[in-house]
Amino acid sequence: MKNKNQKEDINVLFGQNIKRIRLSKKISQEKLGEIANLHRTYIGMIERGEKNITLINIGKLSKALGISIESLFSGIDD
Repeated sequence: MKNKNQKEDINVLFGQNIKRIRLSKKISQEKLGEIANLHRTYIGMIERGEKNITLINIGKLSKALGISIESLFSGIDD
């Protein structure tokens, strides 16, 4: 079973992936929020690892960024 720090580390790594992909596509947090139908402040919280995001919102971000869900988890291990 994972401890709290490992859970937080996964959130941080996931958020870093979102931010890296978003920046590579030259999309602002606000624009990503509009495309994904999520609030811009929520995007920032995800990127900082402050939110434990739902599968539904992972799907929205994947679609908005034009990449596979699997790609959002690149580099994240157990």
